[in-house]
Amino acid sequence: MVISQSPPSRIALQRLHIIQATTGTTPRSQMATLVPGAAPSRAPWRDLLTSHLNKTPSYDFTIATVAHDAQNRPVPRVRTCGCRGFFPELELHPNGQEDMWQQVDEGENPAVVESDMLAFTTDVRMEKLSQLESSGRAIEAVFWFKDLMAQWRVKGRAFAIGDPRGEQAERVARSEIQKGLRVKHGDDHGDDGSGLGKWSWDKAVTKYFANHSPVMRVPSDSALGLGQKVKDLHDPVARANFRVVVIQPEEVERLDLTDYENPRRWKWTLVSQPVGDGQGDQWAETELWP
Repeated sequence: MVISQSPPSRIALQRLHIIQATTGTTPRSQMATLVPGAAPSRAPWRDLLTSHLNKTPSYDFTIATVAHDAQNRPVPRVRTCGCRGFFPELELHPNGQEDMWQQVDEGENPAVVESDMLAFTTDVRMEKLSQLESSGRAIEAVFWFKDLMAQWRVKGRAFAIGDPRGEQAERVARSEIQKGLRVKHGDDHGDDGSGLGKWSWDKAVTKYFANHSPVMRVPSDSALGLGQKVKDLHDPVARANFRVVVIQPEEVERLDLTDYENPRRWKWTLVSQPVGDGQGDQWAETELWP
């Protein structure tokens, strides 16, 4: 077993303490100030997983959560979801970009932060969210890239953001997600901090909402008519039920089946480091028997 400790720069190790500004009283005006701190360096598995995702035209993953039956026994629940990449680095389609520039002040957030946390979107009324809450937010995501003969498993905890009321659960989720955010090293906005004060949680969530087509933005049992399109990115009915779910990875496995006679499997486990050591958590890599 080896501990991955590539020597990142000071800026690459920055953790972002997201502090809600006191100005403004509505969700649209909730901004955030990014204050540097210590954070995990870029995960050693991230670039390879990203390359696999980029080689797949449209990628879904299988999400597993834990539910409880009538006798309160734990039972697995599995479904397929569309992966939205690593939070908050969503690449918008042209129509979504146009909507953001037309309807959101100064468009989307400056590209000053990155993370190793995968994201997907859901409706607040879906059972997966209540299952996360009742199971300590335990989750596992599985990718199977058939053309690459590769399987990835990502285990950890998941947090949902996007509650326009900004209640306690929303504040807790943001606080947890911020721990995995890093200032981008070498970014035009990141090095001098000029873009950090312009970053907001609301814009981050709105960008994911904009990525849906106007038809897909409509909630299933809303006051809107069947087939009606939602073009307003701040539509109160649609946004009340929209959530972005962010997965904090704690264990990642990669299975390589390109050579059937010699399959290989690796596991990376996030190892907590003492608070104040200035290094942040580290990933321990282990090669396993397939």
